[in-house]
Amino acid sequence: MKSFKVAVVAACPFPANHGSPASIREMSECLAILGHDVHIVTYPNGQNIPVSGVSIHRVTGLGLSSQMKVGPFWQRPFLDLLMVLRLCRVVREKKIDIIHAHNYEGALIGYLAKLFTGRPLLYNAVNTMADELPSYRFIRPKILAKTIGRVLDFFVPITADYVTVVSEELYDFMIDRGIPRNRVAVVPAGVNPKMFQDVDPNWIRTNYHTGSRPVIIYTGTLDQFQRIDYLLKAMKVVVAREPQALLLICSNVVDTPSLDEHCHLATQLGITENVIWVKESRLEDLPDSLASADIAVLPRPSCPGHPVKLLNYMAAGKAIVAFKGSAKGLRHMYNGFLAEDHDWEGMGEGISLLLKEPHLARKLGENARASIEENFDWLTLVKGISVIYEKLMAKKIHGRKEADDPKLQRYLRKSYYPIFCKRRQRLDFHATERRSENRRKDVKPITFLERRKMKYE
Repeated sequence: MKSFKVAVVAACPFPANHGSPASIREMSECLAILGHDVHIVTYPNGQNIPVSGVSIHRVTGLGLSSQMKVGPFWQRPFLDLLMVLRLCRVVREKKIDIIHAHNYEGALIGYLAKLFTGRPLLYNAVNTMADELPSYRFIRPKILAKTIGRVLDFFVPITADYVTVVSEELYDFMIDRGIPRNRVAVVPAGVNPKMFQDVDPNWIRTNYHTGSRPVIIYTGTLDQFQRIDYLLKAMKVVVAREPQALLLICSNVVDTPSLDEHCHLATQLGITENVIWVKESRLEDLPDSLASADIAVLPRPSCPGHPVKLLNYMAAGKAIVAFKGSAKGLRHMYNGFLAEDHDWEGMGEGISLLLKEPHLARKLGENARASIEENFDWLTLVKGISVIYEKLMAKKIHGRKEADDPKLQRYLRKSYYPIFCKRRQRLDFHATERRSENRRKDVKPITFLERRKMKYE
């Protein structure tokens, strides 16, 4: 496999313990392991997280605060302009072969550098802007933010020579907008399963003195699109059935107004004693915190991309409760419990069910971990990216237009949903219902289980 000099465009604080920055870091490290010379062009600030095997090139800080921020802020256009200049300089000085841009701003920066340098551009798409941009409440009115998002959704993908997307939903989105199929491939976010080995299953109980209380965990930001309000309302349902249940919200980037808003909602719901807020949680604590939780939750109701936190939950072997719109790689009652989008009561019922049925929770977690090992290993995924690099360089040098599809398919799959035995799943589901009925005749969720069974069948 050939190696190339690659400029990775990360228009964000880097490295950072959340979402795209985490994926960019892990992807870049694995590209370096394969022999590529990786140069990351990024913002002036980031967290103290080691990044091995790559070179990092930062723009100047313009005297800006070093505080981590997610989403738009007024200084970003200035930083992005500096990113274009810095990227062009890196391409020239390091004799870069390919520009590999992540997210919308990275793609726009990469496109301008492509115009100046003539280097091919690979765009890694993780979301759609028409849905996400209004959720930041930065551009008002909301209709203006949605309109800008739609323009970006149309324009950005056509600027790239090749597009990788993190989910099949985004693949269909690109095809619907006229991107040729031979210029798009699904490359989901990956994970390093070894990170979740040799963990402390009592870490939460030791550090937060939770005793024997059942623990539900969420890891990630508090932005509006994450719908922490749904999670808190679901927790109200859980507490009504399991008063000792405890929700641990581990946020790696804390936005004070959002935190205050969510704390106020928890107070209104009467669950303050059932919620612990962990501010600026560290990456090194993530494996232990997940290992010592009973259930992991994903309250975002729709996500065209692939939530990185979901991959971490799966790699940690956790029983996961999520909305269907964000549950990439999950199937209901096989490797997760999936509630209908926006149905926070259904999410609460799912959490309650898994707390009452630890055997089922353990089985779902085992299947989730197996799904990771089969589909989302970074070293396999970046081999597919390397094939795309070869295609881009072949097109640039020799004018070849078609992808080497058989070689690409050795490493990348058309679908990343798990393959499983439907009959075995149905039997497991009925066995769970019988155990629940025999143990607790008076449990209300029996009708809920019957309803879910009808949906399943």
